[in-house]
Amino acid sequence: MASETDQPDVARLTVGVLGGTGDQGRGLAFRFGGAGLRVVLGSRDRARAEAAASSLGLDGVRGADNATCAREAEVVVVAVPWGGHSALLGSLAGDLAGKVVVDCVNPLGFDRSGAYPLAVEEGSAAQQAAALLPDSVVVAAFHHVSSVLLLDAGVESVDTDVLVLGDDRDATQVVQALASLVPGMRGVYAGRLRNAGQVEALAANLISINRRYRTHAGVRVSGL
Repeated sequence: MASETDQPDVARLTVGVLGGTGDQGRGLAFRFGGAGLRVVLGSRDRARAEAAASSLGLDGVRGADNATCAREAEVVVVAVPWGGHSALLGSLAGDLAGKVVVDCVNPLGFDRSGAYPLAVEEGSAAQQAAALLPDSVVVAAFHHVSSVLLLDAGVESVDTDVLVLGDDRDATQVVQALASLVPGMRGVYAGRLRNAGQVEALAANLISINRRYRTHAGVRVSGL
């Protein structure tokens, strides 16, 4: 990936995680904190966020309410359930102004046949985020990383590619660099934000793979 060798230095960034008490949010915080980043876990309940941060056992990870998390971080990851996505981001538009917002939400439904993608009026969760946050730079990433692997301290290398989509090159390179801080992970640019819908929907296929083969499948892009 010679064209990606100019990735920025992100080692001094503070990363916020909205939905930081959920498995995906805690898992990403665990890996970012383990890579030496300062991380703020956000929750509606500050006490729950503080407890979640403490459970990770990393000095650089702390908990806060959602608004504080949004204000104090330079890059903010959105890892909330789809049902609360719109309301939360709409309420934090001012606090997230000027920030890079990384949306990893997969709008999925579940029935007896398994997981399936939900239709989103704006096209994808990431595009909905962009519409709600006109003063932020929205990037889509981290949709296919298993929370089980992220939270397992015995897994030293999270061997997966992170598909990164966005319309601002500087912002996508920051997110690629963040992904690549985690051992085994590689940030791969995968197109404009308008293409986020099929990336989010692919999570349903991975869930089917995981159930059939009892694994925690990810994505690897060949040829790079």
